Amino acid sequence: MRVKVFDLCCDPPMRQNSRMAHALSLNRRTLLQALGLALAPWSVDANAATPVVAALALYDKPKYPPGFTHFDYVNPNAPLGGTLWLTPPSRAGSFDKLNPFTLRGTAPPGINTLVFESLMTASWDEPNSVYGLLAEDVELAADRRSVLFRLNTAARFVNGDPVTADDVRHSFETLVGPYAAPSIKVQFADVARVVVEDIRHVRFDFKRPNHELPLIVAGLPVFSRQWGAGKHFDEVVNEPPIASGPYSIERMSQNRDIVYARRTNYWGWSLPVRRGQYNFAHIGFKLYRDETARLEAFKAGDFDLIQEFIAKNWVRQYTGPAFASGELVKRELPNHNPAGFQGMVLNLRRPLFKDIRVRHALALALDFQWLNGMFFYGQYKRIHGYFANSPFEARHAPGQDELTLLEPLRPQLAPEVFGVLPTLPSTDPPGGLRANLLAARGLLREAGWHYRDGALRNVRGEVFTFEYLDSQGSMARVITPYGQALARLGIRLEYRQVDYALYQRRMDGFDYDMTTVRYLGSPSPGNELRDRFGSAAAAIEGSDNVWGIRSPVVDALISYVVQARTWAELVAACKALDRVLVCGWYSVPQWYAASHRVAYRSGLFGMPSTLPLYYEPEAWSMACWWSRPGAKPAVEKQA
Repeated sequence: MRVKVFDLCCDPPMRQNSRMAHALSLNRRTLLQALGLALAPWSVDANAATPVVAALALYDKPKYPPGFTHFDYVNPNAPLGGTLWLTPPSRAGSFDKLNPFTLRGTAPPGINTLVFESLMTASWDEPNSVYGLLAEDVELAADRRSVLFRLNTAARFVNGDPVTADDVRHSFETLVGPYAAPSIKVQFADVARVVVEDIRHVRFDFKRPNHELPLIVAGLPVFSRQWGAGKHFDEVVNEPPIASGPYSIERMSQNRDIVYARRTNYWGWSLPVRRGQYNFAHIGFKLYRDETARLEAFKAGDFDLIQEFIAKNWVRQYTGPAFASGELVKRELPNHNPAGFQGMVLNLRRPLFKDIRVRHALALALDFQWLNGMFFYGQYKRIHGYFANSPFEARHAPGQDELTLLEPLRPQLAPEVFGVLPTLPSTDPPGGLRANLLAARGLLREAGWHYRDGALRNVRGEVFTFEYLDSQGSMARVITPYGQALARLGIRLEYRQVDYALYQRRMDGFDYDMTTVRYLGSPSPGNELRDRFGSAAAAIEGSDNVWGIRSPVVDALISYVVQARTWAELVAACKALDRVLVCGWYSVPQWYAASHRVAYRSGLFGMPSTLPLYYEPEAWSMACWWSRPGAKPAVEKQA
């Protein structure tokens, strides 16, 4: 669900919070992205008791009816075999653990998707439905206070043991226990207990009605009680997971490369949610410490597909004989995924950023239009809020649906929330950055900051100075002109580049002034917003609330999102939340791309003619491509 994944979808690549990004296979793509929900299993009366079904939907019925054989975006007759080599869009050049659910360290790419499974799984061509995987079917109580899963009798872990209700309970209790990543608890905060009814039936009881929870718990990653038995969970580091997924770890090399082998004895190959998927005999990942080495390795044939997040690279570096001959294919694939948020975040735990006028001034100093023309080849669109490129993005003045939620909170809100939504002024002619900086200077003066003795100072004479934290250096070309603009105001911006491991530790401990993050958008926002913007999460080490936002109004609006029973209620609640966050000036919003930029080796692979609606290229290639029989890679690689 969460995805402080800094999934690197835009220029420049963002930090990828790998420790938790996929730590719940509830990541918006895997678990449906979850949920706002009014569960409507294959269209039944929402007020009636829910029947036993094999799929759940949020506000409508699932696309695929009972008895469907496969998803539309796969080839059910795809040939098996071959090897797919990938490299993750990550900042980490190595991994140091095989347990993706603990806070410390970095797990290898692919392990969540290929090795672990959840009770139910999402379809990629609809936003709001999940279908049975480990669970054969599901029954939601009439009062929405519990949900009962019946496990598939065929489900087996990699060691041959059956997947039982005790394993499900063990997985849940471990992930909300003291030794897993603390932020996981936020996702399951409203689960009162997990009850094993018998070997195949496991029930989740809820503390209160929560329309989202049935789908959240449906995305629970399940692993065997035998994995790390006798150890605290944070001591389970290098033991290969005992899970039920379609691949297992075959070999690793110096914590830089990892190869997963397709399990011929995998229990679920005949399931409709698995048919035509995961066709490669081996899927391997190679990790690189910098973007240049990564791209040159791709050109040399070390791996097969690359997703590019830097516009300059895409335009200028994806050239040469291999591209000219067609050996390498360069494509821009349609991206219908909600863009979510990407921007420079201000750490409100620092007294410097407490004043909203200061934060507003800092946002005015970024010249997006100049950056987009000079550095990004005009490939990006400006982000203004936190639900970009989605129906949940607030615009203009609030409608009556939003006002219904906002009016009771009016005493705690700024007047701007009830007017036309403020946006960042364009610097395109006849405008310019100078006008923005003049407005910023006025805001800073109101906040008590005045220029004297060569710097912007407060009444105590302290200089306005802060640090931007980066982990690779790709943001330097953006921070340089931004820092120059701030210098015209008398502000000193210090750029600090550190290695990924130190960056991750500092982010986990909220030891930064400003950095850039990206959160994946969701077709159905929900419970993950508590971890991202909720007051409780602000004090949880490693949480997604990197801003340190503590606002009862924000908490109330998140509750409206989670409790929404209809699509209209969900849209209204998200827009109201977006509006309040935008008016809080917590960030310097950046940009998003309208397409996936990918390159791959021609002739080696087959892929379905139908693209899924919501997908990421790496996950799509792993799940849906296949190796063409007889195809020879440009550079032979040991499988």
